[in-house]
Amino acid sequence: MLYHLGALAIGLLAATKPPVIHALDNGVARLPVLGYNTWNAYQCNIDQDLITNTAKLMKSLGLQDAGYTHVNIDDCYAEKNRSADGFIIPDKVRFSRGFKALTDELHSMGFQAGIYSDSGWFTCAGYPGSFQNEARDAKTFQDWGFNYLKYDNCAIPYDDIIREGIVGKYKRMSDAIAELAKKTKKPPMIFSLCEWGWSQVWLWGKQLGQSWRTTGDIGPNWSSLTNIINFNSFITSATDFYGRNDLDMLQLGNGGLTFDEAKSHFTAWALMKSPLLIGTNLSAITQDILGILKNKEILAINQDSTIGTSISPFRWGINPDWTSNSTHPAQYWSGPSQNGTVFMLLNTLDHPSDMFFNLIESPWIRAGRQYSVRDLWTHTNNGTAVRNFTATSVPPHGVVALLLKDAGNEPAGIYPPCSVWDQCTDKNGTHVGG
Repeated sequence: MLYHLGALAIGLLAATKPPVIHALDNGVARLPVLGYNTWNAYQCNIDQDLITNTAKLMKSLGLQDAGYTHVNIDDCYAEKNRSADGFIIPDKVRFSRGFKALTDELHSMGFQAGIYSDSGWFTCAGYPGSFQNEARDAKTFQDWGFNYLKYDNCAIPYDDIIREGIVGKYKRMSDAIAELAKKTKKPPMIFSLCEWGWSQVWLWGKQLGQSWRTTGDIGPNWSSLTNIINFNSFITSATDFYGRNDLDMLQLGNGGLTFDEAKSHFTAWALMKSPLLIGTNLSAITQDILGILKNKEILAINQDSTIGTSISPFRWGINPDWTSNSTHPAQYWSGPSQNGTVFMLLNTLDHPSDMFFNLIESPWIRAGRQYSVRDLWTHTNNGTAVRNFTATSVPPHGVVALLLKDAGNEPAGIYPPCSVWDQCTDKNGTHVGG
């Protein structure tokens, strides 16, 4: 069936432009936050001494020098009820000194401090949430000395009370933070949306905050990691300087991850420009895990001040391209950086595997050029790649991270004349390669 529009209707359609969606550009957290969060290691078993001891360990272990500058408190820090005049009260036993004294101590050590709340009636552990108290709580957190707020998604009010979708529910606190910054002339708090990927947050999250969770909670096991990598492989374009996909807090040092799985975990999170929040008991951390967390070359990509975008898959590998598979996500990834093209090769198999790719499969590589190869884990220069590259015997669930830099024209006389056969054509019109 055909439909015909009159001239007036056509004119109205032409005059109606799609809405312009602006990111929240308020000057904070243009780069992913690096730091520590208490939840994965301790859940509700936290107190003021644990926080200060963790900060001291971050200094003594060299994590602060590596760039981890936030110490963030998660759920369970408060009394179960608000004060008579409506304010959140720090737990009188576990945080008896109060949060201003605690954040002052963290600041004196060179750290910034983060806190947690919830967009509903209660937090996920049953403590006071911030619904209908957004302005009050934002000011409380700022007065306590926090500049980062993780904001959860539990205890959602009834529809006939909230009369908002999830965007409006999170906008309430985003607006409160913005209004507080305007009144106090202080930088706004970093706003980390923890809504578990609901309602396609990667489409709207950067209007409200600086990062947004894309999935449910992470677990300290390989299947959880591959599930998160798989999901995020389809939404990498959402990440830039104005906001980023949050793949959840790190599980390095927890559970049964192998050394190679821990490397893959950190590499994927870092190169996808996720916030990197350590979540293990630092008093028991091994040198292997510490070495992964302090890899300066990987961290430099995460903190690239020139290129804010994530790596993305250019070939899925085991599966046809654009296949969603939570066990075997995309294996071949690349992206630009200020110092060259970054590649991540992820072996999702349970046995060692050689991993081969043509350079020009990445959109960031120029045809007819050769590239120097830097291994970001062995910290070695590995010669020059021409046309293709093979990583041999990549361990089960292991990773290869490379930085390729343009090293000039490739050698003359290489056959075939095109790195890609399809449509390879001589200037006389002869189609080369069948």
